[in-house]
Amino acid sequence: MMSSAIHRRVAALQKGSDPTLIARLDCGWAVLGDPQVLRGYCLLLPDPVVAHLNDFSGAARTQFLEDMARLGDAVLGVTRAMRINYAMFGNQEPALHAHVFPRYADEPADRRSAHPWSYDWSAAPPFDAARDGPLIVALRRTLEAGA
Repeated sequence: MMSSAIHRRVAALQKGSDPTLIARLDCGWAVLGDPQVLRGYCLLLPDPVVAHLNDFSGAARTQFLEDMARLGDAVLGVTRAMRINYAMFGNQEPALHAHVFPRYADEPADRRSAHPWSYDWSAAPPFDAARDGPLIVALRRTLEAGA
């Protein structure tokens, strides 16, 4: 079995030791991104981990994409962002995962229409349980309410 940051994070989620956990969804895990390059940045991690979306059969593939959109709906509602950007690459971490980025009207003009990797990720605030806890709770409640 290949080991990637995604594999290790899913293992931590299964053990209940990842503080960024938002919710267990049908296809896997919704977690808050670290760092918070944009407030409310989340990831969807499949469980079990697969290499890429094409490894899933019809029903599993549909469920992953549905859960990704559902997480995006929750992020959009809780953060009041103007839109959500979705990304699935797997080039750096060769395991399926989806990035869910809220985008805001008050972002710097030169960043507003650029991809989220145009930001300086090393300068972004790292996950902080005290600061980010209320956001996690709000996202969890929204997802549990059927977002």
